[in-house]
Amino acid sequence: MLLLGIDIGTSSIKASVVDAETQQVIASAQYPDVEAPISSPFPGWAEQAPEMWWNNTIEAIKRVNALGKEGKNPFKPEDIGAIGIAYQMHGLVMVDKNQQVLRPSIIWCDSRAVQIGDKAFTDIGEEACLTHLLNSPGNFTASKLAWVKANEPHVFEQCDKIMLPGDYIAMMLTGEITTSNSGLSEGIFWDFQTNSVSADLLKYYGFDESMIPEIRPVFSEHGKVTAPVAQLLGISKGVPVTYKAGDQPNNALSLDVLNPGEIAATAGTSGVVYAVSDQISYDSQSRINSFAHVNHQLGGENRVGILLCINGTGILNRWVKDNFGKDLTYPEMNAQASKVAIGSNGLLVMPFGNGAERMLNNRILGASFHNLNFNLHSQAHIFRASQEGIAFSLNYGFGIMQANGVEPKVIRAGKANMFLSDIFSQALVNVTNTPIELYDTDGAKGAALGAGFGVKYYATPKEAMSKLIKLKVIEPKAADVSLYQEVYGSWKAILEKLMQN
Repeated sequence: MLLLGIDIGTSSIKASVVDAETQQVIASAQYPDVEAPISSPFPGWAEQAPEMWWNNTIEAIKRVNALGKEGKNPFKPEDIGAIGIAYQMHGLVMVDKNQQVLRPSIIWCDSRAVQIGDKAFTDIGEEACLTHLLNSPGNFTASKLAWVKANEPHVFEQCDKIMLPGDYIAMMLTGEITTSNSGLSEGIFWDFQTNSVSADLLKYYGFDESMIPEIRPVFSEHGKVTAPVAQLLGISKGVPVTYKAGDQPNNALSLDVLNPGEIAATAGTSGVVYAVSDQISYDSQSRINSFAHVNHQLGGENRVGILLCINGTGILNRWVKDNFGKDLTYPEMNAQASKVAIGSNGLLVMPFGNGAERMLNNRILGASFHNLNFNLHSQAHIFRASQEGIAFSLNYGFGIMQANGVEPKVIRAGKANMFLSDIFSQALVNVTNTPIELYDTDGAKGAALGAGFGVKYYATPKEAMSKLIKLKVIEPKAADVSLYQEVYGSWKAILEKLMQN
């Protein structure tokens, strides 16, 4: 059997075809070739058109099918037996009764609903929110919907169903609208005490429960590909969509991070550290967030994903490239950075230029450079200091996670995005004093294998990940740990001063 995985990213859509028996990717393609735009009509806003995601999905699948006909590992798209979808988390998609999109999606890094969520946290009650929702309503999907209700009532009144980005792509494939407890928990709609949609949150915001799609297990059928879509994509009619999950739970699945003590990391546009717990637990300040993991209550066991997010990671590296290294490739930037000493000769970077940071109590600090010396620092220093600043921000979040009972022993990551950089990887290993294992996997592959369990080709999610290939292990170096801790201390002092303003 062949499995198709679709990863709905902020920058592009990736599609991969995986051989279910070998668990290896046969062909993979992404679209577009340049990063997809994010619309920001006002400060703090971030929107994308769901129709753009769908059009890019079509093109990505067509590209991967073309590889099946022309590539080194030929395959027949008609042999695809199940589809899995991973997607950028927390986005809001609204459709009417005819499944027509009503407005652009308010995506994960949009900050407009921060005050709405903070007020809900106080009004509903902090203890009630944390014990039932495991989070403040914060800047999540439910609060974004409340913003639409308050500011665009004509749109809200037409809304029949709300969805997350992956739900929308599944709808376009199948014509059916479904969601899951994991998806609802990332939108802060799920009550972990009642195992149902939160009645308190719906009542507070004035949402009718009919707006919530039908809830199905993560690993289950979420509809079958319709005949017109099958003809458009060159695949068989009736192929089931058997898995949907947010990109971070899916990344954890792709790295076989399913049980307590296991930790996954990713560093694409944003950077995330994701740990798994068997406790219904939360951070008292909601600086890190707890969501239902893909295997939550599968077999009756609690599996809660504890997520630390830094919005400005890969997007900072891209900004640096666009403004300081436009004529360079990323490997060439990294080569220049490698010639600069640890600590970048005092240049320190705060990577918080992509909206409100939950880790910083939803503050919008903005990105900033500190100790810049025109007579000392070159573009190579900027390259290195930016990557070190990203690693330092993740380490700051590690401290919060450790205060909440998470004790990382090893970090697993796919060899992709920022983890392609030895500068970044070694900085993160040494500042956290924690080894990193790099694997040959990514979100599209994980989604495909998740679909394999959803269609019952595999007996368990763990079996679906049983043939992971470990590429590299990076161990901390004692001398570098000491140096990085010293530089990190200076970086943290600046952050704490900024937080006081």
